[in-house]
Amino acid sequence: MVSDDDTRPGPRTEDVRFYGRRKGKPLRAGRQAVMDRRLPALAIPMPGEGETLDPAALFPESTRALWLEIGFGGGEHLAAQAAAHPDVGFIGGEVFEYGVAKLVAAVDEAGLTNVRVYPDDIRPLLEHLPDACLERIFVLFPDPWPKSRHAKRRMIAPRRLDLFARLLVDGGSLRVASDDMGYIRWTLMHATAHPAFALTARRPDDWRAPPADHVQTRYEAKALEQGRRPIYLDFRRRGRGDRP
Repeated sequence: MVSDDDTRPGPRTEDVRFYGRRKGKPLRAGRQAVMDRRLPALAIPMPGEGETLDPAALFPESTRALWLEIGFGGGEHLAAQAAAHPDVGFIGGEVFEYGVAKLVAAVDEAGLTNVRVYPDDIRPLLEHLPDACLERIFVLFPDPWPKSRHAKRRMIAPRRLDLFARLLVDGGSLRVASDDMGYIRWTLMHATAHPAFALTARRPDDWRAPPADHVQTRYEAKALEQGRRPIYLDFRRRGRGDRP
């Protein structure tokens, strides 16, 4: 497998696309109406150059923690987690318009007030978040980019693990799930080599069992229907004073 381009000089992270298409079929009129009405209030504006985003200011009520989902797909996981944890603020990033619209509709229908959305490539926004502001990061069923020449597009990469380590609180969690074994091997290789992360104490034969609080996504359901069994990995953010 080729080395990740983030480990050597080359394009900046923001210059390497990690997602596929942005749009599919036109949204139905009702879904588009909900998007037009609700997304402006839910969308996170990009801070100016050199500015730090205050996560607490994004939500109308105080939150005890902040969780982030990168590439939330249809939003099933994020919406369900937000409903189950009303005291947690959720930030979701997704580039695909249909997925954003589906999450916005779910937030509107459930009356959720603890969800904010970045409907674009979220990587530039993460640079504006303060240190140790996130309790959890979810990267669930990302595009595996299976061809070697596309490996640089994978979300899990050394430079982004550095960023995740900066953003997570000590003891925070990075959860990665995929039905692509090449992506799982890639994640294990890079995350276990990173000094800030430790794989939680689950045996490899337990990795096929989703965590107790996991919520199935439509991509996951499709993989299971087609006979592909996902792997679920949890990495703990080591304490900043701990030795690997």
